[in-house]
Amino acid sequence: MQLQQIEVPAPGPGQVQIRQSFIGVNFIDVYCRSGHFDLLTPPDIPGMEAAGTITALGPGVSGLSVGERVAYACAPVGAYTGLRNMSPDLLVKLPPDISEETAAAVLLKGVTASFLLHEVHAVQQGETALVYAAAGGVGQLLLQWLVQLEVQVIAVVSSPEKADIARRLGAAAVIQYTREAVADRVMALTDGQGVTVAYDAVGASTFADSLAALAPRGHLVSYGEASGPIGPQDISRFSARSITLSRPNYSHYTDTPAQLATQANRLFAMLRTGAIRLAPPRHYALSAAAQAHADLEGRRTTGSVLLLP
Repeated sequence: MQLQQIEVPAPGPGQVQIRQSFIGVNFIDVYCRSGHFDLLTPPDIPGMEAAGTITALGPGVSGLSVGERVAYACAPVGAYTGLRNMSPDLLVKLPPDISEETAAAVLLKGVTASFLLHEVHAVQQGETALVYAAAGGVGQLLLQWLVQLEVQVIAVVSSPEKADIARRLGAAAVIQYTREAVADRVMALTDGQGVTVAYDAVGASTFADSLAALAPRGHLVSYGEASGPIGPQDISRFSARSITLSRPNYSHYTDTPAQLATQANRLFAMLRTGAIRLAPPRHYALSAAAQAHADLEGRRTTGSVLLLP
């Protein structure tokens, strides 16, 4: 990735122009840059999340004003820039108590956590959940939210430092996958019962363990592919324990302004009450976006990563 100067036109009909103060970096950006997702064609601009202030309104725009603070977390790509034109339908107005930094750090991840916990698998008090990458951006939110919902969480992490983070956030147990067999450890922790749901953002390298860790009628929610796609699967083997598998797509849970508002408002409520707490995000200059991607891919980050235009 290279930083270039380009001219941003005035907003067209049905658009607003945003001066972006913080840009979120997410694993979906890595997927787009690498070609794993076909949302970006070089030399396009990556990025799907940012927050800032409206500086201009295009013809026909109503319900928004110059100076309002907004954020977004959606396609089309193009967030890695200081100034951007967007459709108002894709924007979330920021409440006074939610900063632009917080919004850019958490909106995409928090909306993801919201629909994973309430729509994809509507968790119930007393369940036991397995959360992979529990010290990562989405993982930390899932972990804290599940604890608030009175779900027992078994966190999976890669290092002792990340294990400490998971414990501080309320995990009932932590598995360091570089030292322990995940499925075996889950069965030991659950007296051989397994977990009712597994939230797996890793993909190929963890799929078998996720399945093996599930209880009868358990639900595997595969929402990421950090280690690669799981590939074709023979689902007939799932019937032995009545396993269900979901592969949710972010866009199908945020594809109307009403759906997006529902997810964002759930998230803001959790932040407002302190039920979810964010670690200070890691900042990079926009010109260092390539290094931010390298650190994300190398699992050298915890929590959120932000670019500063």
